[in-house]
Amino acid sequence: MRSRKRLIGYRPGRLRRTTLEPLKILFLSAEVAPFAKAGGLADVCGSLPKALAGLGHEVRVVMPAYPPVERACWACTNGVRAHPVTLQVPMGTGPVRAGVLEATLPGSEVPVYFIAEWHRFGNRPFFYGYRDDAYRFAFFSRAALDLVIAALDWRPDVVHAHDWHTAPAIAWLATTGKGDARYAALPTVYTIHNLRHQGTAPWHVFWHLGLLTQRLNEERPGEVNFMARGINHATMISTVSPTYAREIMTYEGGGGLDGLLRYRHFDVHGILNGIDYQVWNPSTDRHLPAHFDAESLERRADNKRALQARAGLPQRPDVPLVAMVTRLDGQKGLEITGHVLHLLMNGHAGEAQCVVLGAGEPSYEGMLRHLAGYHRERMTAFIGYDAELAPLIYGGSDLFLMPSLFEPCGLGQLIAMRYGSVPVVRATGGLADTVRDGVTGFTFSGYSADDFWNALRGALHIYRVDSESWRAIQRQGMASDYSWRTSARAYQQVYEWAIARTRGW
Repeated sequence: MRSRKRLIGYRPGRLRRTTLEPLKILFLSAEVAPFAKAGGLADVCGSLPKALAGLGHEVRVVMPAYPPVERACWACTNGVRAHPVTLQVPMGTGPVRAGVLEATLPGSEVPVYFIAEWHRFGNRPFFYGYRDDAYRFAFFSRAALDLVIAALDWRPDVVHAHDWHTAPAIAWLATTGKGDARYAALPTVYTIHNLRHQGTAPWHVFWHLGLLTQRLNEERPGEVNFMARGINHATMISTVSPTYAREIMTYEGGGGLDGLLRYRHFDVHGILNGIDYQVWNPSTDRHLPAHFDAESLERRADNKRALQARAGLPQRPDVPLVAMVTRLDGQKGLEITGHVLHLLMNGHAGEAQCVVLGAGEPSYEGMLRHLAGYHRERMTAFIGYDAELAPLIYGGSDLFLMPSLFEPCGLGQLIAMRYGSVPVVRATGGLADTVRDGVTGFTFSGYSADDFWNALRGALHIYRVDSESWRAIQRQGMASDYSWRTSARAYQQVYEWAIARTRGW
């Protein structure tokens, strides 16, 4: 039975700022944009370090050297180059040799180091999805610590690990690492980007990692749950929105870890993700034929025409253009989307057009292809991801749909608001925290096609009959501040709480 002492003692909100000195922060992530991206995790770990560096902190980032990174090194592109250090990473089978590549995050001086090991990363065409993923990322976690702290002799003030892939580093530091003075007493922050993916593996992976510990209540016999390990062992925990932090403490949203999260609830902090305003800027975006800002929204009409032409749709300024840019996954609300789009394209809320960009589960890809084929004069589905097309969709569409079943934070709605496309979202996770119903967008609560349809139909009604109110919603969305600088200050506070906890202040 767990002790209640931690539940009734430390309250982070009461702690004063502990230091005015710049911090040394080590980031560990399985993906970092623009070097490797499979989802929002890469965007966070490619932008937040730059924002922290802008606050005066010294940040270093470590990720695996996937094939695109190694190819960039061979071709001397994207600033990737070989580092002279060679690692002998201590693992259960003996030392494993690994190389190191390095680069800097574009637009900054933040160094990024890549752990290069051919068998675990270099010869794998995909980032994830292998039976030995737990062993691959356990190796990466141990190698990342060995590189920065042992090989480069750089001891951070705090280690910030992201999602289950880097939880082995948190677990090792809290157990075996305590016996080595180089790693002892390192404060850690663990960020949960998506609790759905927890990283389970046979218990044998701990032998591979050189870690001795007891089973957690949340782990089945003979199995390791790395997400649970990160939550259990980290000094402080964060999620990517305040509402998601509350949702994962419920039985419905906790994925079996809600009890552990409630136990540590004083140490869990919900911090909204941001977007890079230098990258996502409608007044400078090279992908838009017409640049605009909140005071020149009429210029969006040129982008709408360009998007309609690209999608092969009639170029009609009077018809509302609805859009989605999404991963085609059950999480994204595709189960309730097909019926709604069918109603929309059949004219049940008046004439409308639709453009969808996304890739993922074959069943959802097939559904969208079928809908687009049936409504070919009104709807186009681009299956895949096109970085050149996405900004045009944000800058040319009138409404942006995100009917997610759950959404830890979401970046699409933030970009859409920035580009004057009014979001229609389900009020869950970060969507509930960022979209204000009737002010910056439209929201619905129930997870059903009827609720989604009613919200969309209401938004379209305002679009058609009250252009003044519509312009006000667009401008208020564009004026919302979701820059990374705001989020970086919140993370800075969490780092200081973690340091204070470790030092007993």
